[in-house]
Amino acid sequence: MAQNEVLLTAAREAYARGEWDCALRDLAQARSQGRLSTHDLDLLGSTQWWVGEVAESLAVSEEVYHRYQDDGDELQAAMKALSLGLLWFVRGELTIASGWASRARRLLKDLPECPERGYLLYLDSVISLDFNDLEPTRRSALRLEDMGRRLQAPELTSFSLVLSGLAEVWRGDPTLGFAYLDEAMLPVLAGQLPPEWAGDVYCTVIHVCHLLADLPRMHAWTKATEQWCRQFQGEVVYSGICRVHRLQLLCVEGHWRQAEDAIERSGSELIGRNNWVAGEAYYQLGEIRRLRGDGAGAQAAYDQAQQLGTDPQPGASLLRHAEGHSEEAWTGLHAALSGRDRLTGAGLVRAGVTLALAVGRLDEAERLCVELEATAATFGTTGFRAWAAHARGSVLVAQSRFAEALPVLSAAAADYATLRARYEGAVIRELLARAHAGLGEDGTAAAARSQALSIYRALGADPDAQRLESGPLPGGLTAREADVLSLIASGASDKAAAEALFISRKTVSRHLTNIFAKIGVSSRTAAAAWAFEHGLHRMPHIVRGKMGIAPDVTPDTRP
Repeated sequence: MAQNEVLLTAAREAYARGEWDCALRDLAQARSQGRLSTHDLDLLGSTQWWVGEVAESLAVSEEVYHRYQDDGDELQAAMKALSLGLLWFVRGELTIASGWASRARRLLKDLPECPERGYLLYLDSVISLDFNDLEPTRRSALRLEDMGRRLQAPELTSFSLVLSGLAEVWRGDPTLGFAYLDEAMLPVLAGQLPPEWAGDVYCTVIHVCHLLADLPRMHAWTKATEQWCRQFQGEVVYSGICRVHRLQLLCVEGHWRQAEDAIERSGSELIGRNNWVAGEAYYQLGEIRRLRGDGAGAQAAYDQAQQLGTDPQPGASLLRHAEGHSEEAWTGLHAALSGRDRLTGAGLVRAGVTLALAVGRLDEAERLCVELEATAATFGTTGFRAWAAHARGSVLVAQSRFAEALPVLSAAAADYATLRARYEGAVIRELLARAHAGLGEDGTAAAARSQALSIYRALGADPDAQRLESGPLPGGLTAREADVLSLIASGASDKAAAEALFISRKTVSRHLTNIFAKIGVSSRTAAAAWAFEHGLHRMPHIVRGKMGIAPDVTPDTRP
């Protein structure tokens, strides 16, 4: 018995220092020698979660909950139910999380006001957060602020500030929103929140940064979270989460080869621990593989992300487009856009401009571009501003308004440089090359094209590099427009061209309208003559499909 007490004392001290591995070792050994007290069993469940033994942690924590309940300790039972609700929430199991919140609510119903009621209010709020109706979130924030002041509970003040920050960000005031979120971290940094709740606050802030494409702030908060994790000894759950966020930033900067294996490994380790972040990891893995030309690998990663609860859009649709199924890609992305709020839908709108241009829907591209510009004006982040300028520049180039496109694309290039977004910077250089070529500035166009090609090669973006190495198409045509014109010039009907390209006859018709405008003709006969004059009647890149059609990968079809 004395030896067991020595183990337990050492375990409790290790737990207090955040040395989870040591605490787990001693607690597990003590448990093998006899029944642990409810308090020590609670410590065991917590240490198991921190080191990643999530299934074991949940089982032990549930046993702790029932012990507290059997002992008539309703307050401790309620807090354990709330902790379990949080753990199920970060696993992405909202229904189970809500069930544990309901258990806590029942236990707290007849108890005097206490901080645990504030934890319940916060958990309820994040589980049911509806960004189309922020009033419940604001009301919860005010109640938590009042409770924190009256009960002198700084953790409730922190929760209040988190909810206020989220509401203000979604309302369209990220400056005020992040002021609240920054302030929310003060009790966290002072160690006034239980570690698992503090870690969730960190993750919430980083997720908002990512949604806003506010990469400098995301970088700063990821670094802050990593520093917070260092107070704990050994590998802990939040270390893995930080690693995924760090790798996401590396991917933006173009370190794909360095990140690919690491992000797959990190995502795999987080499955069952934090499925939200694991899903983000697999989605990022799909993006790397798509841009490097590994279609099968990209699809497998997107499928895994979807199984973990992460919508694999817009990547899945952009992959279908790269494989030559542009109409199907457009339909899938258009469906994903429905019901999204303007913040979570911004990335989809950005890709929607790309796909609308690819299938010849210039009116849709213009509509989506205006929507993205409005979102960028509201939220004002460098990332959104870059996306909006990129989209506008793409539309202007597609409309052959080259002189107007140049300053817009230059602004996008500057913002992408600030974000250190290498791939997007290369895409902008391609668009600049097309604009300069359209103005007859061949030397400047060649230099911009050479810069883009150099970046693609360095990144390992093989599909883009191979496409660019084949040289620009005449008349400012996209690859898909050239495919359509080649088939028409060879005598194919609209129906035959549509079947060969796996697109609809309406899409062929839209492409022909755009082609006629770009090359300055008004009939199929004149277009065919122009195609023969410029060598497009026998396109050497047409190698796949019913008539050997290559997938459409063009400068204006990249995110």
